[in-house]
Amino acid sequence: MENEKEERLKAQPRNSQTSFPLPVQGLLLQQQMMNGRMFKFYQMKHIFEILDKMRCLRKRSTVSFLGVLVIFLLFMNLYIEDSYVLEGDKQLIRETSTHQLNSERYVHTFKDLSNFSGAINVTYRYLAATPLQRKRFLTIGLSSVKRKKGNYLLETIKSIFEQSSYEELKEISVVVHLADFNSSWRDVMVQDITQKFAHHIIAGRLIVIHAPEEYYPILDGLKRNYNDPEDRVRFRSKQNVDYAFLLNFCANTSDYYVMLEDDVRCSKNFLTAIKKVITSLEGTYWVTLEFSKLGYIGKLYHSHDLPRLAHFLLMFYQEMPCDWLLTHFRGLLAQKNVIRFKPSLFQHMGYYSSYKGTENKLKDDDFEEESFDIPDNPPANLYTNMNVFENYEASKAYSSVDEYFWGKPPSVGDVFVIIFENPILIKKIKVSTGTEDRQNDILHHGALDVGENVVDFKQSKHCVTYLRLGEFKNGNFEMSEVNQKIPFDINCIRIYVTKTQKEWLIIRSISIWTF
Repeated sequence: MENEKEERLKAQPRNSQTSFPLPVQGLLLQQQMMNGRMFKFYQMKHIFEILDKMRCLRKRSTVSFLGVLVIFLLFMNLYIEDSYVLEGDKQLIRETSTHQLNSERYVHTFKDLSNFSGAINVTYRYLAATPLQRKRFLTIGLSSVKRKKGNYLLETIKSIFEQSSYEELKEISVVVHLADFNSSWRDVMVQDITQKFAHHIIAGRLIVIHAPEEYYPILDGLKRNYNDPEDRVRFRSKQNVDYAFLLNFCANTSDYYVMLEDDVRCSKNFLTAIKKVITSLEGTYWVTLEFSKLGYIGKLYHSHDLPRLAHFLLMFYQEMPCDWLLTHFRGLLAQKNVIRFKPSLFQHMGYYSSYKGTENKLKDDDFEEESFDIPDNPPANLYTNMNVFENYEASKAYSSVDEYFWGKPPSVGDVFVIIFENPILIKKIKVSTGTEDRQNDILHHGALDVGENVVDFKQSKHCVTYLRLGEFKNGNFEMSEVNQKIPFDINCIRIYVTKTQKEWLIIRSISIWTF
């Protein structure tokens, strides 16, 4: 192992400092200096071993003198070499030792890094797989290691397949990275997986891989950020590399990629729900969509971003846990805010953590296991004459994201209007007002109308005629089989305030299901 470390340190390339953003340069310089010192350490250790063997020679006094001279020269070499580090590089290291990843400062540099667009050079071992016949819509990635207590991987894989319909199974692939270095454990897991899911492997829906240990960076003696114990630092640093190699493998297997942990339960028809969300965000820029609020569960990416994410995790693998790094990655690619959807599609089910087998009872209280139907919410323009509070604009009530419209106390006759780009046939409408924190900010007196015959009016559009569907009750409106009650295709939906109220108004969500 000593020789392997020495050879690996010798082989470390000295990257150009101008090719990376400031924090990256500093980390690379620190690593280079550390590698240089480590190499000197092994040189000195080797010389001490030689000197020890030479003690058996007769001319001990001469040997001792030569040994002391060699050691003295080595120390001088180390000192002189370190003293020639450029002053600018030293300043850079000092700055980055306390520098946090500044998303806004480095976003353009990071996006333009051509080095981050290519694949990482890793030769994977295929433990169970058949050739992938075609590119799928979604790849689901899992990384798993041996746990001291409990094993949930098989249940997780089972949940993915059982909660998907036959048509959905045609559009997904599942990639499992058995990342533990224990080959005996891997052999047992591969045997269990192939026995239980053979037909999915044959169909090309399930692939089991392993990235060999030789491709991993140094995992011992790393920086102890946040005062974590050494074993904790090693665990989370290796986990970052595990994920990086998994992302790297999955870059070209599908259009989209979702990361799960190996102890997760899925909701029914989660793929259909994800597709609806992606469709609803068409034309909107996003980097990460979140379908769970826990850890690295249910995080969705465009597959074309996976190489950059893989390189990013590798570059900062020893800095912080992966879910913290993901926040920086999202910001570096100019998505400032979290885009998370409720209810959650994935639930943490493990009781024991993969780190030391400690208890981990975290649950996502927004998760719904039974099938829930995400609304279609066809493209539309929204308008209101209510007094909007700050940036809680009308469009936020129509989004699938966990946001809402918030306005100051409405008066009788105030309206909130949705004008569809094309006439639609509606199956179901649901409008919810107020929140758990502000339960009185509801629409106390209001009605919901549907309209037709759109005309232009003062640089905007509105419907000429409206038909009342019903009244709000306790701040909510819900109606099914709308198509059977309305004799025309609907161009507009209008929320109409029927009585002035003193309370502010939150419209939490407007959900529309179409045929």
